[in-house]
Amino acid sequence: MSSFKDSNGLRIINNWMAEKGQAPFTFQEQTWQRYANGYSGMVVAPTGYGKTFSVFLAVVIDYLNHPENYNKGLKLLWISPLRSLAKDLAKAMTEAVEDIGLDWSVQVRNGDTPTAIRRKQERLMPDVLLTTPETMHLLFSQKKNSKWFKGVKCVAIDEWHELLGNKRGVLTELALSQLRQYAPKLRIWGITATIGNLDEAKQVLLPYPNLKITQVTAKHKKKLDIISVLPDEIEVLPWAGHLGAKMADKILPIIAAHTTTLIFTNTRGQAELWYQVLLNAQPDLAGLLAIHHGSIDKKLRNWIEDNIASGYLKAVVCTSSLDLGVDFKPVDCVIQIGSVKGIARFMQRAGRSGHSPFERSKIYFVPTHSLELVEVSALKEAIKNKQVEARDPMVLTFDVLVQFMVTLAVGEGFDAERLFQQIQQVHAFQYITKDDWLWCLQFITQGGQTLKSYEEFHKVILDDDGKYKVKSRRISMLHRMNIGAIVSEAHMMVKFISGGYIGMIEEFFISKLKPGDSFILAGRILDLVQIKDMTALVRKSKAKKAVSPSWLGGRLPLTSHLSHFLRLQLSHALEPSRLEKELRFLNPLVSRQHQHSHIPKADEFLVELIETRDGHHLFMYPFEGRLVHEVFSALIAYRISKIKPITFTIAMNDYGFELLSDQPIPVDDTTIKDLLSKENLMDDVIASINASEMASRKFRDIAVIAGLVVQSQPGTRKNNKSLQSSSGLIFRVLEDYEPDNLLLRQAYTEVFNQHLEEARLQQAFERITKSKIIVKQAKSFTPLSFPLKVDSLRGTISNENLDKRIQRIKEQAFKID
Repeated sequence: MSSFKDSNGLRIINNWMAEKGQAPFTFQEQTWQRYANGYSGMVVAPTGYGKTFSVFLAVVIDYLNHPENYNKGLKLLWISPLRSLAKDLAKAMTEAVEDIGLDWSVQVRNGDTPTAIRRKQERLMPDVLLTTPETMHLLFSQKKNSKWFKGVKCVAIDEWHELLGNKRGVLTELALSQLRQYAPKLRIWGITATIGNLDEAKQVLLPYPNLKITQVTAKHKKKLDIISVLPDEIEVLPWAGHLGAKMADKILPIIAAHTTTLIFTNTRGQAELWYQVLLNAQPDLAGLLAIHHGSIDKKLRNWIEDNIASGYLKAVVCTSSLDLGVDFKPVDCVIQIGSVKGIARFMQRAGRSGHSPFERSKIYFVPTHSLELVEVSALKEAIKNKQVEARDPMVLTFDVLVQFMVTLAVGEGFDAERLFQQIQQVHAFQYITKDDWLWCLQFITQGGQTLKSYEEFHKVILDDDGKYKVKSRRISMLHRMNIGAIVSEAHMMVKFISGGYIGMIEEFFISKLKPGDSFILAGRILDLVQIKDMTALVRKSKAKKAVSPSWLGGRLPLTSHLSHFLRLQLSHALEPSRLEKELRFLNPLVSRQHQHSHIPKADEFLVELIETRDGHHLFMYPFEGRLVHEVFSALIAYRISKIKPITFTIAMNDYGFELLSDQPIPVDDTTIKDLLSKENLMDDVIASINASEMASRKFRDIAVIAGLVVQSQPGTRKNNKSLQSSSGLIFRVLEDYEPDNLLLRQAYTEVFNQHLEEARLQQAFERITKSKIIVKQAKSFTPLSFPLKVDSLRGTISNENLDKRIQRIKEQAFKID
């Protein structure tokens, strides 16, 4: 213990930090000490406290103390989920090694890395390589790749909470298992923000019994100021998106009072809209206001990131593209437009401001309708109670596994028995059976039982040396082009007809437009000239208004943690002792809900019945988020149809759902218990939705990842329609002839876990069963039902302008008062 404290490496690092006027945090010193003692582990610390240097400097100190243990070439592998994060970290690490006097090379390798630099790296790897999970797998697909990794001492997984819970996390787990084959003494360190299941996160990352494992948690808590920006008057009948532009005058003074402000929106369409709203409200922000999201050209994104870092930009309207770990010192304020629907996501965004340890993070919450103020009140309560969502790890994702097997076969080949033992140790595949494994081998060599007649699925062969290998250069090339677990929506390039690239836009949006129609991208109003192949050719528009693109990434679903606190806050909303600013402000709205219907307590479930000239409305309020309500509403519609044949139009939001019919709906105190019963729940759900169609859509992504359908080919990329028809055909063949196919089974499992949120639906019905059910006949729309009604109007076609229709319904409601 004392020898490390007196070590040359630690003294050099402490002196270097002292010269910069800094001292290490306790958690950083603990990480350095434990790394020196041979531990792998996980570092948990808030944003801005130096999580990166806790692991990076641990390796540097170890090298300074024991240079004889290190070979030339790769010493530290740094895997992060975001390319932009890697660029920022490489810069910080390079400055550190230069200051310390090390001749280490720090480089980035990802999809943006020029070919010449990649070839140079393959001749001699840098000392530190920053990369992504996908690029790691691409490296494994290179011939003789093992030589690059034999000397690696440590692999760091940055922002592990962002990878856990999706297939990129599974790619990371498999990459770690392979690196351990090349470097058996490899130490693995995860870096994460706080999540609700830290122990499980550590177990998923470090499932290996021969590792010495530790967790280092920073005792520091980031100080956070959450400030609600209240509208001038309360809308007692609120509707989504309505406040929007009215709040611009309240946002401009906040921007003026700070150095640099990040303005987060939940969708790309919303970002485009707000960029225009703010520029129209204050034209002299032109040049000082930028827009940043994933569909904007990479060069423009890089320019924006550089100019945030330099402090030149006054404000940037952005999406989750700037959520993660990029350290922008000038950012001293964050504005969140609309509810972010989750506690962890909100804290992540808040942490973008006040990035250094002793600064407070400041986040302003701007509601897009009045009811969102209940959500921010719920957020404050959840943060006060230190409640953060868990990230559930994925298991038995056979599409990712068979892709990995082909990757190894394209590279150096693999021994089936040894690889099976290796895979069994990975958390995602701890439950894999020998039969499953034999199925995977048959799949990559013959395409499985059903597709074995088709030569194109015979990818891997058993070589004379007993290894499974890919011998075809064409198969190898196509496989490398399609490595990864992100199956994005088909995008079109948007270019000026005169030349010049603007960005990407989703195919489904642009296909609705006719030549001459105007739309907004990257803050510009553009006229569509024509669509050629997968490119939309445009010119600058003279139009003052245009359509904002809607990206399918769309609306974020409400998390279960936040929905719990939302129900809690709403149930207290009428208590005079409640002093929350938001709930006090909302009193007129809450009072109207109470007067015309009911405010549901935490142990109550509210059902509203309203009859209008449009027909008979049934509203239910589970407060479980849009995704759950989508299934919930279909289920209730199905159960009602068993009482009486009846058809519905359905609308839903995060608070509840509406069923509308032209006939009276048979819901009363006698039928409601059966409608909300947890008996035969999943059987009725399957009967109420087209599970086969949903699984077919899900199978499209699985088929792409597993290599059944090739998305990218040299010079071309299949569009969604083509992918869906190819994978849909395979899906139907498998349903008919091989119902036990593992990829088919996986499609249904993913539909139930992700789209139907089976576990959350079951919990919701458990809670409702124990609740008191309140059925209210309302004379007109209530504050809770009105936003749902507006959402349903948006989906209908009418000659009457939407604003006018909304105004007319409001006037009718107030007449009844």
